[in-house]
Amino acid sequence: MKAFLKKNILTIIGVPLGALAGFLYWKFVGCNSGSCAITSNPVNSTIYGSIMGGLLFSIFQNNKNKTV
Repeated sequence: MKAFLKKNILTIIGVPLGALAGFLYWKFVGCNSGSCAITSNPVNSTIYGSIMGGLLFSIFQNNKNKTV
């Protein structure tokens, strides 16, 4: 379990940060008309933000294979 957490720490950090960013985007920018698929609902915006945050932070992981 520790190896999994150590290997994926950036993705694990990125998911809640992205969720917070998605929620704050809905709160302060949002969609006035309600026709926007992502930003019209706080749940959709938070889930989308968490996925994007996880993907963004996973880019910076070092995935070197240590094979002999």
